[in-house]
Amino acid sequence: MTQTTPTQATIDEISLEREGAVVRLTLNRPDKLNAQTVAMWQYLARLGAELAADDTIRVLVVAGAGRSFSAGIDITTFTDAPDAPPPPSAGAPGTSGVDDILAIQRAFSWLEDAPYPTIAKVQGHAFGAGMQLALACDLRIVADDVRMGLLELNWGLMPDLGGTVWLPRLVGPAKALELMLTGARLTADELLALGIVNRVVARDALDGAVDGLVAELLLRPPLAVQGAKAAVRGGLGEPTSVGMRAAAEAQLVCLQSSDFGEAGRAFVEGREPRFEGR
Repeated sequence: MTQTTPTQATIDEISLEREGAVVRLTLNRPDKLNAQTVAMWQYLARLGAELAADDTIRVLVVAGAGRSFSAGIDITTFTDAPDAPPPPSAGAPGTSGVDDILAIQRAFSWLEDAPYPTIAKVQGHAFGAGMQLALACDLRIVADDVRMGLLELNWGLMPDLGGTVWLPRLVGPAKALELMLTGARLTADELLALGIVNRVVARDALDGAVDGLVAELLLRPPLAVQGAKAAVRGGLGEPTSVGMRAAAEAQLVCLQSSDFGEAGRAFVEGREPRFEGR
């Protein structure tokens, strides 16, 4: 049964549904192409702290309602509404502007820190903050109509929600900087060729492709999935010895688990294993 996951507070622009061990987080401003606001970031940061600590979640999917994943930041947040929250760089009593931006970055960075795999389901536009939200996820499945780009320089800004960290890991620093400085708008084929996305599917096949991947991940041993993610993240940019130790620590958990024994028994008995994450 699908249910809304309880949180400390909710906002209309973001919906959250849970079915068993799968959580689906959806940006819900389709009439604005899911353009993001400071209030949405603040909510995502609070929500992320709660979800990242939930050890009953196995997979989380991030999506955008309507024809686009997210067209980026809603510029009217800073220009039109007289009572709108100030931009992060404006500062607040007792904090620096940098502190404000660091707090906003938690809206996305928890997706990397969460122990379970996170999947971005992307269609239409994923520009600016929209692309950075997709980059925050572990895997990206996109429709063939997608266009992605970090367009912040067009507004006299630069990507500050994780794009300068995650994009260079995928394409290298020189290519990442080129894409940011030029504001390139990449097609699905270009994204796949650069290794920015995992799979490209037809628009009408996007739901099925993501659901299929979720179902596949749910069959995998939870501790091994968590360990693989932790080891990959722990070794990024580190000396080989650091990455090897991260893998060893994760593997020890797997070796000591009942799921390891269940895998062996299932093989001997000629059946599918029933993993329980312990």
